Formats: sequence, structure tokens, C-alpha cells
Amino acid sequence: MPVTDKNGPDSGRIVRVAAKGDGITADGRHVAYSAPGDVLNTDGGLTRGPHYRDPPCRHFQECGGCTLQHLDEESYAEFVTGRVKYALEGQGIVADEIFPPRISARKSRIRASLRATRIGAVLKLGFSGSGSHRIVDLQQCEILRPELFAVLQPLREWLQPLARRKHDLNLELTLVDQGVDLLIRNFEPETLQQRESLADFARENALARLSVDGGIGPETQWEPEPATITLGGVPVSFPHGGFLQPTLDGREMLVSIADEVVSESRLVADLFAGLGTFALGLSEGRKIYAAEGSRDAIAALKVVANTSKREIFTEHRDLYRRPLSVEELNRFDAVILDPPRAGARDQIDQLAKSDVKRICYISCNPASFARDAKTLCNAGYALEKVWPAGQFLWSTHVELVSQFSKSG
Repeated sequence: MPVTDKNGPDSGRIVRVAAKGDGITADGRHVAYSAPGDVLNTDGGLTRGPHYRDPPCRHFQECGGCTLQHLDEESYAEFVTGRVKYALEGQGIVADEIFPPRISARKSRIRASLRATRIGAVLKLGFSGSGSHRIVDLQQCEILRPELFAVLQPLREWLQPLARRKHDLNLELTLVDQGVDLLIRNFEPETLQQRESLADFARENALARLSVDGGIGPETQWEPEPATITLGGVPVSFPHGGFLQPTLDGREMLVSIADEVVSESRLVADLFAGLGTFALGLSEGRKIYAAEGSRDAIAALKVVANTSKREIFTEHRDLYRRPLSVEELNRFDAVILDPPRAGARDQIDQLAKSDVKRICYISCNPASFARDAKTLCNAGYALEKVWPAGQFLWSTHVELVSQFSKSG
């Protein structure tokens, strides 16, 4: 029966989902794998409510990839929005408008990092287990693109005689224009036969590229034609381990919103530009300065910028050690920035002192975003719009796009 105590008969009812994925009861208790509307019983069990759904994957609760598969679409969307809203409220900020979240579809993830190890005669290949380093041997996945998942069983069979128990292998799979790009870290072929087997495996499974990294950097073993990723209609050379948005629809959504935010700006700075997701994706008719700390990424973007009709100036620049100064920023009508999870504290400090009229801040961490947003708002910027995004379906990982403006 439902919990009843001095706080009332509904004190055991799950009212929302916390940032780490646990449900929270009306009286503040955390309950793993519960959904809003569930009721915590006196025996510790749960009476399921209207927002619980049967998880579609056999590895649920075992695999660390998806922790919220038990939520229906409505409550998961509320979780995504809540992560952003509560982070902002924690800094005393209320956005003028928060739009409904954009949630990516099932089986749409175009990149994944997996682990493989041999335990006795068995090779396990998959994500790390929930809250542990144990590998869950993936036999089903509801988030990966089918092209990526199709490689796992052949890869499991091929790695069986090669994997060594004392070294876990780290596998990075990315769907590029030519197919699946596979990078195997913590592995180096020891014999000519092993090197030949790499090429045979890549050929038999139609891989776009196969590379290995024994600790001194990636070494390409198979690449029948240069691996590229198309951004803004332009093929860009894809470096080993390069960063991409996790889904194609999510990337298009982020670029579309950023284009809308800076639509009236002629001179735009794209900071933490990566391979040029935004610099190349924005509509033409403006001049863009793109800065990025990864040498491989900015080199790939520079080649495209030099050969395209777009007006893009690139610079290899570590924006953590050398953020754009106020004087440099004041040249631009708008700034787009998409920093790593840590945010961009030093660059934001300079932006807060600048005269830039419009800022489009893309973030993969609501907490660091809220911290940076407070700095901007304290300096006179208004947080006008926020678009939450759930590209990492069923996980607690939430992204967003935002629009800041300064008048005067």
C-alpha cells in the first residue's frame, strides 16, 4: 500500500525526476528507476503510475547508456526542460522564454565509444555498466544507428583472438559520409598477419576507415577514400576521433536555431568552432571568424574555407588560455560559442564586458551554462530564449541552445 505518514497520504508519490535520474517523492526521498506518478509502498516497492513505460531494451538497468527508458515521452520531455530550468533557477536566472524540448529519435546516434575485453574465453563488447567499470555485452541497442550496431557482432568475433585480458580496448565508432569509421585504442598489431586481418575485416564489413592507436597516436590501416563528414553541404575531412554532434537531426536543429539567432548579423565569431558545424552551416551572406583549439579540426575547416565561396577566416587558438579580448570581440555583431562541458568562464568574462549585441550559446552542460549565463546577465545581457535538446535519448545528458541580447 502507499506510504502514509505525517506529511500526508501522497508523501510517497514520485513528483519529478532529479538531475541524476532518480525519482523524487513529495517528501524528498530518491527512488531509482521510478517515474512521475509512481507511488513508493511501505514495503519499498513501487506502484507504477501513468508515466511509467516498459523499457524497450533488454539491457536496461544493467547498461550505463540509458537510465531513463522507463519514462514516457511526456515525462522525459519534462525532465529535459527541468534540467535546464532548475540549473538557471539555481543561479537566480529566469529565461524570458523556454521552448518545448527537441528530442532525437530512437536509433539515431551516429557516434559511440565502447569498450571490449576478454574474460576467460569470452569477449565482451559494449558500454560500461551503470555505475561500474563492468562491460555490458551489447546484444541490443535502441539508440545507435543500425549501421553502427551491425558492426558489433563481426567486430566481437574478429577481436576474440586478439584482445588481451590485461588491456581493455577502447572503440570509437562514427558514421561518416562513406560509412562506419572505426578507431581501436589500446591496440597495436604485433604481426604481419594481424595487420592483414585488419584490412580484411575492414573490407569484408565495408568500413569507411579502420585505424588503431597503440598509445602514440592513431594509425590508419584501411581507408579506400578519404573519410569526410558533410557540414552545410560541404564535405570536410574527418580527423581521427573528431567531435561531431551525436545525431544528424540534432545537429540540423542546433544549426537552424543558431542561424535564426544571428540572422541580422553581418560579422559573426564562431568560437570553439570544431570542424565548422556552425561556420559552414549558417546561411551565406555574412563573414565568419572561426576559432578552435584542436589543430586537426581547424586544419580541416581551413582547407574547406580556402576552397569554398564562403567568407570564413580560421584561427588555431586555445580559447581557454587565450580567449578573445574585449577589443577583438567588439568587431563582431554576434558571437556563437559551443564550448566543452566545462563551459567557457574566461571567454564569457570577456564577452560580458564587450559590446556584442547578440550571443548564441550552445551548451552540453546546463550547470556550467547557468554559471556563465549569470555572468552575462549581471553585465547587462538578457537571456531571451532557450531551446532544450535531448540528443542523448533516455540519458540524463541534456543540451541546449540560447539567445542573449544586449541593448544600447
